[in-house]
Amino acid sequence: MELKIVIDKNRAEEVLVFAHERSELVKSIESLVERCEKNFVAYGDGCVRKISADEVYCFVSCGGKVYALTENEKLLLKERLYQIEEKLGNNFVKINQSCIGNINSIKSFDVSVSGTLKVIFKNGYTDYVSRRQIKNVKERFGI
Repeated sequence: MELKIVIDKNRAEEVLVFAHERSELVKSIESLVERCEKNFVAYGDGCVRKISADEVYCFVSCGGKVYALTENEKLLLKERLYQIEEKLGNNFVKINQSCIGNINSIKSFDVSVSGTLKVIFKNGYTDYVSRRQIKNVKERFGI
């Protein structure tokens, strides 16, 4: 196996792997690259900063804008919710048409008599699981 690293500030960063088959090493490299790509540019409190997907409790679309809710902040993102969903890995689940939640940030579920499923995040934000997503959410949590 040969390793070649080329540092060129004038080119876009890319990872190119040539392999005979999809091995554990290839999967590990793919996982590492995916973890590194899960950063978002967020706007809030008069500043612009990068946030990691791991620090986001949920992504919410409201009034035509998309926000990342962290423990104490509501940060504006320029990306659309479907674009964010494509970047995210297995730690996130679509709650409804306007919310994607971090599985590790969900505090509990509240089931009503009518069958609706309310999700409560650790930061206090609550939302309802849509009928279309209820099966997927239940499968992910083993409910």
